[in-house]
Amino acid sequence: AVVGAKRERARIRAAAFDGSGGSGGGCDVLVTSYDLLRIDAADYAGRPFYLCALDEAQYVKNPAALTTRAVKRVQARHRFALTGTPMENRLSELWSIFDFLMPGLLGPYARFRERFEGPVVGGDEAVARRLQAAVGPFMLRRLKTDVLDELPDKLESVVYAPMEGEQRRLYAAHEQRLREQLTEQRKNKKDRGFDERKVEVLAELTKLRQLCCDPRLLYDDYRSHGAKLDAIMELVESARAGGEKALVFSQFTSFLSLIAERLDAAGVPYCTITGATPKKRRLELVNAFNEDDTPAFLVSLKAGGTGLNLTGASVVIHADPWWNAAAQDQATDRAHRIGQTKVVSVQKVIAKDTIEERIVRLQEAKSELADRIVDASGISLASLSRDDLIDLLQG
Repeated sequence: AVVGAKRERARIRAAAFDGSGGSGGGCDVLVTSYDLLRIDAADYAGRPFYLCALDEAQYVKNPAALTTRAVKRVQARHRFALTGTPMENRLSELWSIFDFLMPGLLGPYARFRERFEGPVVGGDEAVARRLQAAVGPFMLRRLKTDVLDELPDKLESVVYAPMEGEQRRLYAAHEQRLREQLTEQRKNKKDRGFDERKVEVLAELTKLRQLCCDPRLLYDDYRSHGAKLDAIMELVESARAGGEKALVFSQFTSFLSLIAERLDAAGVPYCTITGATPKKRRLELVNAFNEDDTPAFLVSLKAGGTGLNLTGASVVIHADPWWNAAAQDQATDRAHRIGQTKVVSVQKVIAKDTIEERIVRLQEAKSELADRIVDASGISLASLSRDDLIDLLQG
């Protein structure tokens, strides 16, 4: 394991390659993290390897990232990439992984975008089939149902939380304002390009989703009722009464804080992992949760979507729908994985008659084409057209 301070990592690599004494001398495998590889990129770049294998290969999905560049500098005769989500948001992510595996197979990115990405996003199924034919021979897919015959079932359901009173009025006002803005842009030919405004539009969509969770995420002085908190508390309490533990996932750490307040008020013990939780502390919390009787674990999307083993829980609660269905499934798999002995119940808490319902429908509509290419599903926010966004705001 190439870990520790910079000098210690250099000693381990030297011992491995040169056989110059120490516990690392003559070893066959070096294991390191993406972060440390990025820091030590120059030291790895001049070393020839027989094999380079990437676990959680979605970490190299951004071709411009320093980590991706460092990984691609590693010299290896054979390369493998393991990931549950080879394409989370856009086809450029698939291109980036293949640019590590087999540079040149899909050509330079500018050519790939012209030849494949643009037509596929536009719905050209013939081009999608050509892309699948190009990458398919080099992809080996294994479903849990294929290799884990004894894995318990996963039961999914939707729990609707109807908004009422002030929350409903706030949501309706924000939605109507955004709908009018988009409609006016479509009518006004002199208006600056929609693509230039898309960042603003997506920011407004995020506000709508926050209002669905709890208006306090936008308004500090909001004091009225929030529908989702009651639904989530009921699910946690129901799981606890049945002797089961629950994972609660949200994209918004501020919403996890509100859920934590309700759990505190109810006297329900819980653990929390967010992006601010140190890696060592995460492992401690996960191990403790799997072994003790803590009934709830609050996890943020970015911190806990992958890499955690939380088989101590058999109830998974998604507090808000994620744009990317594959990433949501990855989060669910923190509980539905090797070591799980109970049927896993997955509850998706959706604000009734809101953008959240339509996000779920859009996931379903967008997933089929991606399935044909990489057996994954997701929505690229950047690829949403003005009409797609208006559809999200229609009742």
